[in-house]
Amino acid sequence: MLAIGLAAAAWTAASPTTQTADGAARTRSATVWAVGDAYPNAGGRRLAALVRRARPDLFLYLGDVYETGTAPEFLTAYEPLYGSLAARTMPTMGNHEYANRKAGYEPYWARERGSPMPRWMNRRIAGWEILMLNSETPRDSASEQARWLRRAVRRPGTCRIALSHRPRFSTGGHGDESSMEPLWQLLRGRARLLLSGHDHDLQRFADRDGIRQIVSGAGGRANLPLPRRSAQTLRFAHRWPPGAVRLSLSPGRARIDFVDAGGRLLDRSEVTCRRLRG
Repeated sequence: MLAIGLAAAAWTAASPTTQTADGAARTRSATVWAVGDAYPNAGGRRLAALVRRARPDLFLYLGDVYETGTAPEFLTAYEPLYGSLAARTMPTMGNHEYANRKAGYEPYWARERGSPMPRWMNRRIAGWEILMLNSETPRDSASEQARWLRRAVRRPGTCRIALSHRPRFSTGGHGDESSMEPLWQLLRGRARLLLSGHDHDLQRFADRDGIRQIVSGAGGRANLPLPRRSAQTLRFAHRWPPGAVRLSLSPGRARIDFVDAGGRLLDRSEVTCRRLRG
């Protein structure tokens, strides 16, 4: 049931900080998996095997290669899990690899992609635009990232999915991330989903400002409680075993499945969106 065909989605440079996949934009439907905070323990390996067997059209890695994102850790803790999906992966930087990014994250992805890794980027697939944001660099309203995001979302429509390591809303140990608010505000009326990791669990929140916060940080690293109250209403949460988010995309619609490492469906919801124009 999970196996799908691979859709061609070659990267094409658009600017030093933006990349798109115009070939994928013509795909009528696509399956996208999203995982963060992976770890090569038994649960993490089992989840990674599930994702690899599914052969996603696009894989979103939501950040953190443990413990500090060094080059050896990318080769021993990330590569065996999701390295085979590198050609179809859109990663975002986590806090654990930020300090060593010039020795780990940046050269790893430059080698896999054949070009330097942008700090933020966008990509189109199945009628949706995917926006990779960077929660480890300045993100206030006057930042370079905010200026890029304003340009990236200037086309009317809400068929956009943003990803960042740190979530705007979470009931996990890190809690709500107020520093993400400027980027959240720029996504209002321009995006439908924000996918994040950081907390080691799965969470789905009620829509706010027309955006649904999804946390998918249950990639295998630790089994932590959900101790905090969030400013936003939690609709679903799961801690263990490890799990991931599977998005089934088609123009104007996305189905959101939370799936555990054994392939069991934990939660399902849908969103619709206004198609992008211009």
